[in-house]
Amino acid sequence: MANSLYLATTEAKTGKSLISLGIIELILRKTTNVGFFRPIIDDSIDHKSDQHLNLILSHFHLNQNYENSYGLLYSEVSNLLGHQRLDEILEIIITKYKKLEKNCDFILCEGSDYLRENSAFEFDINAKIAKNLGCSILILGNGYKKSLEEAIAPIEIAVDTYLEKGCKIIGIIINKADKHQINFLKDALEKDYKNTDYLLSIIPYDKKLGSPRIREIAQQLNAKILYGRDRLDNLVFDYLVAAMQMQNAITQFTENCLVVTPADRGDMIIGTLQAHQSTNYPNLAGILLTTEYQLEQSIARLISGLTEPLPILWVNSYTYPTASDLKAVYSTLIPEDKEKIHWSIDLFDQFVNLTILEKQITTIEIQGITPKMFTYNLMQKAKLQKRHIVLPEGNEPRILKAAEVLLSRDIVKLTLLGQKQDLERTIQSHNIQLDINQLNIINPRENEKFNDYIQTFYYLRKHKGATLETAHDCMMDVSYFGTMMVHKGDADGMVSGAIHTTGNTIRPALQIIKTKPGISLVSSIFFMCLNNNVLVYGDCAVNPNPNGEELAEIAITSGETAKMFGIAPKVALLSYSSGDSGQGEEVEKVRKAAQIAQKRRRDLDIEGPIQYDAAIDPQVAAQKMPNSKVAGQATVFIFPDLNTGNNTYKAVQRATGAIAIGPILQGLKKPVNDLSRGCSVGDIINTVVITAIQSQIH
Repeated sequence: MANSLYLATTEAKTGKSLISLGIIELILRKTTNVGFFRPIIDDSIDHKSDQHLNLILSHFHLNQNYENSYGLLYSEVSNLLGHQRLDEILEIIITKYKKLEKNCDFILCEGSDYLRENSAFEFDINAKIAKNLGCSILILGNGYKKSLEEAIAPIEIAVDTYLEKGCKIIGIIINKADKHQINFLKDALEKDYKNTDYLLSIIPYDKKLGSPRIREIAQQLNAKILYGRDRLDNLVFDYLVAAMQMQNAITQFTENCLVVTPADRGDMIIGTLQAHQSTNYPNLAGILLTTEYQLEQSIARLISGLTEPLPILWVNSYTYPTASDLKAVYSTLIPEDKEKIHWSIDLFDQFVNLTILEKQITTIEIQGITPKMFTYNLMQKAKLQKRHIVLPEGNEPRILKAAEVLLSRDIVKLTLLGQKQDLERTIQSHNIQLDINQLNIINPRENEKFNDYIQTFYYLRKHKGATLETAHDCMMDVSYFGTMMVHKGDADGMVSGAIHTTGNTIRPALQIIKTKPGISLVSSIFFMCLNNNVLVYGDCAVNPNPNGEELAEIAITSGETAKMFGIAPKVALLSYSSGDSGQGEEVEKVRKAAQIAQKRRRDLDIEGPIQYDAAIDPQVAAQKMPNSKVAGQATVFIFPDLNTGNNTYKAVQRATGAIAIGPILQGLKKPVNDLSRGCSVGDIINTVVITAIQSQIH
């Protein structure tokens, strides 16, 4: 029988998605056998499929299909109730729930949405369902624009009602609370429920989560997109109806504001575009043009010549009716909006006591380390001892978006290299939520340590023919400058490669930082986050054809890296033959490497040569290498050459949907890590976090 939790709300629009995302993220850190179930879903004309189900199933890639994820449609429930068949409703819901339960260690049930007039009925049936499914209940209240009494009263009614019906309550969360009310709300809950062991948490309202994107406004108003299609993800914090003259309107502009103005107001359109580009005024979200007038040809031509214009929408209605329509625009979490999803999970982690919640809802035994637990542990470990990481490619939008996340989560201290005005333009043009004045930005050629770095490089490389002139040229290069920051202790680590080659990243590190004592070469590993576990692959990025000695060193170093990140190292040196069954030059190289590694590190479990299937599959291992401590349970896989390793990690990544974190460089005295030029924002975040952890140990 699976552990289960029923998320029961006191009213509509409580922000259930945020809570569901946070809970499932928490449980996935312990087990991948997680289910999501909605007893009743809406099937009104406006909803072709349930948005909550689509969000959770898609984002977490849960192993269940849509049809098995809900009990009944609301129309089916209404029809059965009309014929006095409540028992049949419960029977159908229980049957579908039990079918899902067979494959799960934990199931989160999310109650109905209170979309109909008879909310008392919905409240009652949710209680009956939770009781019959045997689920503990987490009550979710709504604090948005409410007084203390208005927020607390529905909670008290819900608690009393669920207890009267014999349900077990494990906690209460009030979501969307005014930040000034948080302490008062928490005091009130603690006073009311001081004799219980309930989880009691208050989550503040977050403007970023509640604000629609330009794309949503365009869809809901059926607006025509005239310009800025690549910036439709801009958030809209507020609306300004600009009916006054430009010199008066400009004083009313606020951060991420959507300016609403008639299409024939050329002065307002041009002025708004200029204000957005000016560093003296806030970033704007876009412009919404109204009335049946078309944009003047001269104005259209001017906008067409801009490189990155604001999004400009047009609706065929007058200004004030349009402003009224804007008030009805709503924002919903969708699977594609990874940014809002991550903001939601961060907010949940920050304001909900995860230790108490986990204790209340689950007794799941940890089996190995799941990908979610691995990445969560990385974040927590990095936070314990905050390190300083330099990012040389400061003007790259993906780097700045990653910086936004890393700084908002308070994981690391960052320095970005580049010119402040260039970074400011990129932040504005990509609507990145970063305050330029809170960023630590260094322009190498203007930095006070520039000449000292030149002298240091000259001293380190003069035996290789370096001159002061070549040292000067190298320090003008952001990769060299960032590497020198690490060498001199002005930063703890560096991450680069989003727009530079691997050579551009590794070469300065080899020339300046160099390898650890006793290590002859720099190698790399990837953390392969599969469905149920995390494996280490090496070397897949640096050394083309290592000899036996080098392969042994890669195996030992990779085992040490695995241990550093909480993975018990069982090291398999891969070949096309297992044990003594095969001969050949390549097999002998791997055999020699295994012997060297075993002799040097008797404390590590190392096996080789071994085939991949024998290394990972216990049944194959029992046939091919029955007495091995590694076969069938390997966690670290060492490939014989770069060609094999690089192709294998990419094949596994594409075929299984695994997340590949890396390449992570190993063997340097201080950590420098390389990014793929096709890296995502998430890849950058993970690599920075790993670099920070490496620097804690160096």
